[in-house]
Amino acid sequence: MDITIRASFLPYDDLGASLAFYRDVLGFEVRGDVGRDGMRRLTVGPVGQAGLSVVLHPVADDPELLLATPHLDSVFERLQARAEVIQEPIEQPYGMRDCAFLDPAGTMIRVQELR
Repeated sequence: MDITIRASFLPYDDLGASLAFYRDVLGFEVRGDVGRDGMRRLTVGPVGQAGLSVVLHPVADDPELLLATPHLDSVFERLQARAEVIQEPIEQPYGMRDCAFLDPAGTMIRVQELR
């Protein structure tokens, strides 16, 4: 299977401290800042590596792993018999085609199609 890690979701309990660490200590660039239900998700990543990100999310958010592949349909076909499907491949309103599964612990694994 041709799958790469697109983003890791890491919890924060102090967004300012987390931002300072990833931006100022590691030198990551800030790529996105999204509010949701009174909580913020901040996307950061290494400069020059646009395809790899870390999403900092509130501790209360559910964990998630974001993968990517140029062969979404074949990956879906292989995984659907071995993992619990929570979303078949669909075109999202934000322009990404993806699907989603649960791992044995109930963590959502979302697979995006690389274009």
